Amino acid sequence: MNLKRRLRGHAEVHTGALNDILFILLLFFLIVSTLANPNVIKLSQPKAKSDTKAKQTVVVSIDANNQFYVGTSKVSLEELKAKLQPILAKETDQPSVVINADKNVPVENVVAVMRVARELGARSVLAVDKNGVQ
Repeated sequence: MNLKRRLRGHAEVHTGALNDILFILLLFFLIVSTLANPNVIKLSQPKAKSDTKAKQTVVVSIDANNQFYVGTSKVSLEELKAKLQPILAKETDQPSVVINADKNVPVENVVAVMRVARELGARSVLAVDKNGVQ
């Protein structure tokens, strides 16, 4: 007569909490990846051999239609100095204006932005394609 029961429980792993955590992490990385690059204006940049690293105080973009953007807000060339002045005034070190221009933009527009940056006491840096000259 065998009085002992031989019932063994089956080992189970409860993954309900793990699924919740993974879902929250997935949402977090999706949201962060959309905020990683605030410059959402698509441009085809000119190519260069050298690469200059500069701290970006403000980014001025010029698209193929010769429209100017400070960050992502659209401005005209006449409003550019008034828009850049308060942004550059906050910077304690040497402020820099990164010019992100489409390769089909006339040089006069790029020079106009450089002139405004110089008048405000900022250094201007031209953003180029990293692949180099082909």
